[in-house]
Amino acid sequence: MSETSKLIGHNALFNNLIYLDQIQKFPNKILINGPKGIGKKILINHFLNYFYSKNNDKTYDLKKKEFKLNNNLSKLITTDTHPNIFKIKKKKDKKMIDIDQIREMIQFSNQTSFNNNSRFIIIENINLLSINSANALLKSIEEPNNKTYYILINNSEFKVLETIKSRCLEFKSNLLNSEVIEIVNYYFNRDIYNNINLDFINNYNSPSFLISLVNFLETNDLSIKDCNIEDLLSYLIKNKSYLSDEFIKEYLNLFIELFFYKNINNPKKISFKIKKYFYLKLSFVKKYNLDFESFFLEFNDKLLSE
Repeated sequence: MSETSKLIGHNALFNNLIYLDQIQKFPNKILINGPKGIGKKILINHFLNYFYSKNNDKTYDLKKKEFKLNNNLSKLITTDTHPNIFKIKKKKDKKMIDIDQIREMIQFSNQTSFNNNSRFIIIENINLLSINSANALLKSIEEPNNKTYYILINNSEFKVLETIKSRCLEFKSNLLNSEVIEIVNYYFNRDIYNNINLDFINNYNSPSFLISLVNFLETNDLSIKDCNIEDLLSYLIKNKSYLSDEFIKEYLNLFIELFFYKNINNPKKISFKIKKYFYLKLSFVKKYNLDFESFFLEFNDKLLSE
């Protein structure tokens, strides 16, 4: 892994944010909207590293769009300990961003900033705001405190509440395929993208997903090149990884989807009726915390076993 963080892609959006700051017209409320896993949080971290280093140590290299991961500012931002930055994301034991997190945010915004510097409030996955949380946030962003900036991040597969969206300046973000390749290879500091099995890179080209996939495969001594979607599903069923591994749990629906997508032209093996049956059953299992093991045993027996 590289010792520096380099921003790959997002050039137009990043340059726009820098320009708005330099002409002192940075909006108090912005919405970053783009597909899951393309590096929206990395983009914001780069902007924050630029912003808080520009008048002091200038540790951010604006020309190269990179900073060293071991500098003090970077550590404060990464570990969520910077005194002028407040980040909100869903807690692991919760399904939604709850009202208490918004109340903490409001308390933060009402306090005096450190060194009288500007403050940023970053909210990830705003589709996960509960109704009460969304209403409390609306009241807060109506009239933000002086030198307090809200950056809301949304995965574009989810709709943003119109009441929130209408109060923000929206920026849309995306990546070219060449940029995805560069990001994955940069992360591992080697040419690894072209070794990833085609089942994954042909159908879901998110750098975050591919990086996590490679890490999972290498950790579990699985071949990056030879492990296809059937092999991966068989492995996670056999080892019950769907219960313990956070990456597998997060992308469980995607793995099922990739399997059906790959076999869509094989109606003898997978009919529309079977596909609909397993999708519906998986949604019930997740919604009502039912038995995952019985679901995957049936999936393995009917679809994976020869």
